Amino acid sequence: MTRDAPANDVDETQLEVGKPKSWAAGIPGVAVSLMRGMEQMGAARTVKTLRLLNQRDGFDCPGCAWPEPREVDGEHRKLAEFCENGAKAVAEEATKRRVGREFFAAHSLQELAEKTDFWLGQQGRITEPFVLREGATHYEPISWDDAFTLVADELRALQDPNEAIFYTSGRTSNEAAFLYQLLVRSFGTNNLPDCSNMCHESSGAALAATTGIGKGSVSLADIHKADLIVVVGQNPGTNHPRMLSALEEAKGNGAKIMAVNPLPEAGLMRFKNPQNVRGVVGKGTPLADEFAQIRLGGDLALFQAIGHLLLKWEEETPGTIVDRAFVESSTEGFEDYAKHLREINWTEVGAATGLQREQIERLARMIATSKRTIYCWAMGLTQHKHAVQTISEIANLALVRGMIGEPGAGLCPVRGHSNVQGDRTMGIWEKMPESFMDSLDAEFGIKVPRDHGYDTVAAIRAMRDGKGKVFFAVGGNFASATPDTELTEKALKSCSLTAHVSTKLNRSHVVPGRTALILPTLGRTERDVQAGGEQFVTVEDSMSQVHTSRGRLAPASEHLLSEVAIVCHLAEALLGAGHAVPWRDFHADYDLIRDRIARVVPGCHDYNARVREPDGFVLPHAPRDSRQFNGTANGKANFTVSELEYPEVPEGRLLLQTMRSHDQYNTTIYGLSDRYRGIEDARRVVLVNPEDLVSLGLADGAMVDLVSEWRDGDRRAPRFRVVSYPTAKGCAAAYFPEANALVPLDSVADKSNTPVSKAIVVRLEPLG
Repeated sequence: MTRDAPANDVDETQLEVGKPKSWAAGIPGVAVSLMRGMEQMGAARTVKTLRLLNQRDGFDCPGCAWPEPREVDGEHRKLAEFCENGAKAVAEEATKRRVGREFFAAHSLQELAEKTDFWLGQQGRITEPFVLREGATHYEPISWDDAFTLVADELRALQDPNEAIFYTSGRTSNEAAFLYQLLVRSFGTNNLPDCSNMCHESSGAALAATTGIGKGSVSLADIHKADLIVVVGQNPGTNHPRMLSALEEAKGNGAKIMAVNPLPEAGLMRFKNPQNVRGVVGKGTPLADEFAQIRLGGDLALFQAIGHLLLKWEEETPGTIVDRAFVESSTEGFEDYAKHLREINWTEVGAATGLQREQIERLARMIATSKRTIYCWAMGLTQHKHAVQTISEIANLALVRGMIGEPGAGLCPVRGHSNVQGDRTMGIWEKMPESFMDSLDAEFGIKVPRDHGYDTVAAIRAMRDGKGKVFFAVGGNFASATPDTELTEKALKSCSLTAHVSTKLNRSHVVPGRTALILPTLGRTERDVQAGGEQFVTVEDSMSQVHTSRGRLAPASEHLLSEVAIVCHLAEALLGAGHAVPWRDFHADYDLIRDRIARVVPGCHDYNARVREPDGFVLPHAPRDSRQFNGTANGKANFTVSELEYPEVPEGRLLLQTMRSHDQYNTTIYGLSDRYRGIEDARRVVLVNPEDLVSLGLADGAMVDLVSEWRDGDRRAPRFRVVSYPTAKGCAAAYFPEANALVPLDSVADKSNTPVSKAIVVRLEPLG
């Protein structure tokens, strides 16, 4: 399979490669934030929006889900409670650029399909609904009523509701997510794939089995109190930059930081906080006390080796390592775990990790001597075949030391998109528990289906096989976010209808079904006024805190509808005005939605009152709150036994990971500057260890095709420039979505079905 490269919008032969940075943020971060704001919004709009970003009377960042400080914890928000990439996200949404009917009249579908993701995103906000009719060459305007009728007619024409697929991204509010899943289930299907399926599904699967709840167990205040913070498979300097401030505060309180990653990331080396003098004119704060440059996929072996050492030292000095009281009273499976790790093959550990035993022993000693340890991870762990086993192994270490339910200690999956965790809480999942379904039935007097629906991978397979015929997405960029790009695009094009609720153009709009709709919606930054007056929405951050978000800008167009309004209008068109759910009332007054959430969603009682508190409220988490594990089948935290597994790479091949540039968030490309890695004005690059370049006979700067090897054949991503870079030996890295073409649809994580985007066997074929 070959994935042709879109026509470049910049001349990538002008690629500039500098020395990777050894620190993050500082004055350049401030300068870039202001520059991007000025380019997209102008001076006055930049000041107005950034002043409100992540503030109590403002709106939640449309970027990452890192939490804000809470007064109840004795902490205070800063005047500038945002990062460089948050400022870029706001500039993209609040831009003054517009995509209207003149734009689509001037640009055919064929022309747009040849543009890059970056070019498409830079055109601006979509101003009214558009339709691409079967056989047409251009999108054209359509009224909202006609658009809803078109979708409803297509859905009703299906032979089975399960032929429809309803996707959701992580930026959807709690209110919109709750209504969306209610609409989908009222229609008769649980086909609710979402972006969680591609990022932290492995975390949820592992934590649900080990602790009984698929969420992290720490607060921001815990980060500040920790003795040791283990950061694995994560690049906070780019993906969650506000986390650097939390790490800096923890360091100031005496914490040590352990970084485990194949790439040396600037944000984990040194942080120059632009909000204090040390970060502006000084050297900033050194962060990582120990950097373990692990090979891709070697984390399971590393944490098993650390577990082996902890148990060995416990045998030598009983009572000094294992929290016996906690293990005996609150866990199950410890003896099997200890027996499994009693012997370990250090040769295999070395091959899997690329680390020396001496360093692994230092890492283990840090964990053994810490009284309060927090484990943080992101997609560098979750997108491996053995991701669930690896995260379970981290949970094992926390259980051994009794590091769950104690201040300054716990498990912290750092989720990406701003409300991806809230969407799941509100029911965006293809296999919600029976108790949730029962509550929906009782609350609304309906009968929702119980059969599990499609996750993202299954949804693509269904469209490919003709079993998925209508695709409807609220937010996101499905074509660019998913694996196996050529196959996914063909699957979307095979649908009778594709419809996308969007703020801006993206790749998914140019790989349409036979008929396609673009339905423009309000952004987080914009005022939402309905029949009941001005509305606000709510979101849940990465640490289970639910709070308000209220846009303040005038909408980009008078023709935009909120996500809540779009869902309610579609529900009325599809289900009829006499449906048991009062869609029109919900559309008028979002408090009425929250009243129903309070009665259906566990932990959301008195929702309207509690969310109006200054910092909102925190959802219950039994392991964190009371060291209870009543979410597991046996009521205990469970140790897990996993066989040692790591990817094997044939001679002459490399193991590739996909990653973000510093100038992007998920599939949104803000610009072409990966400043911390020293790469400017290019995206089709592959980072390769200099020793590997020698062994492969490739020169720095050579042009190559990337070819992934899988059991069903090869996949090719053409014309990448090689960049010599200090990644782990035997490993390479390239940006997504450009490298997503190399990820086989059937290469998925055990138990979570997450696409394996961090361990792709590739060969580099030189171009003549």
